[in-house]
Amino acid sequence: MSEDLPTWARRIRSMREARGWTQLEAAEQMRTHSDKELPDTDHLLRRWKAWERGENKPGSFYASVIAATLGTVTASLFPPPQRATDGLELVTATGMSTLDIMSRLSASDVNEATLQAVRITVDKLCSEYARMAPQDLIREGQQWLRRLVEMQEQRLSFSQRRETLELAGWLALLVGCLEYDLGQRQAAEATRRSALSLGQEVGSSGILGWAHEMRAWFALTSGDYRGVIAAADAGEAAAGSHSVSVQLVAQKAKALARMGRGDEMLKTLEHGRVLLDGMPYPDNVENHFMVDPSKYDFYAMDCYRQVGENRLARELSEEVIRASTDFQGHERWPMRIAEAQVTLGVVAAREGNLDEAIGYGRRALEGDRKSLPSLAMHSQDLAQVLKNQYEGEPEADAYLEQLRGIQRA
Repeated sequence: MSEDLPTWARRIRSMREARGWTQLEAAEQMRTHSDKELPDTDHLLRRWKAWERGENKPGSFYASVIAATLGTVTASLFPPPQRATDGLELVTATGMSTLDIMSRLSASDVNEATLQAVRITVDKLCSEYARMAPQDLIREGQQWLRRLVEMQEQRLSFSQRRETLELAGWLALLVGCLEYDLGQRQAAEATRRSALSLGQEVGSSGILGWAHEMRAWFALTSGDYRGVIAAADAGEAAAGSHSVSVQLVAQKAKALARMGRGDEMLKTLEHGRVLLDGMPYPDNVENHFMVDPSKYDFYAMDCYRQVGENRLARELSEEVIRASTDFQGHERWPMRIAEAQVTLGVVAAREGNLDEAIGYGRRALEGDRKSLPSLAMHSQDLAQVLKNQYEGEPEADAYLEQLRGIQRA
């Protein structure tokens, strides 16, 4: 494919080919995903060919039909222009430094400007999840969490008390995720329960949904797939219209894939896709507790790897790596990239390319930012293929020993 083509045009073709469809078959598939009558087959085929050549970008109606046909989210296939949010300094946004905010909180000077500064601080901390060293982020998150809890002893209005508790709930969720990434399972569960309690106290559907999502995540990485489904169902009931409902559905789909329930997995993935397609584009895609459209491909990648859909898993892996890397080549979401590399390694191993499989597997383990339980779980998929197909090969055995070191950590 020409490198001059728009990304969306290249993806339309690669996703079609991953599904094994001709252009005619893809054009005809559009009819099953449209609630309106579409033009005749020749007309649709000409349009499809033009889209793959990048000659004209589809309008909003056809964009959503194409995305549904190819099994992705419209804003993932046709992302809106990026808004410049990175690098926004706290002082620029609020006129206050971190020290100024802490001083005002200590002096009980909790006015709207101070609360806004705390909101921005919490959002910034949650946006550092993917890249900042977890030990450092835990320490900073706990400092702010303690201060917000201490504020409850001050004279606050009802709305101020509720908002500071809600901000504390988001920080508790962040700290709990980081603790789990480091393998501190008991601490993470205790922090998750604290966040759940705060969510219940302030009636925050988002915090409640994410607390259940964390329980589903813990269960998934522990191999408790029925527990995943129970947590996901409870979380969906609590989350309402919050975007965490999509991630809860995704965790359920991952569990179903691992249970060998492929048809249910596909229906669940489609449910999540429709949910996310109907939500507004997030204000801050860097915030760990926002579900951005590109994350759907990340979820689906895991599911298709599990059920042996190698072509789809490869296409989605390549897209995850592309979407998780900025224009300067910096990794925005290194943990997503690591899982995509594992997936590419699994596919390579299944197709008989041991060197390529080991190369991807090693790169996945090399990153500085890791979630140890998640990385161990996903890497185990590659380990299983290597054991089944390449037992006794020195390179495979060396990788398996390296992986055992991660699992012991």
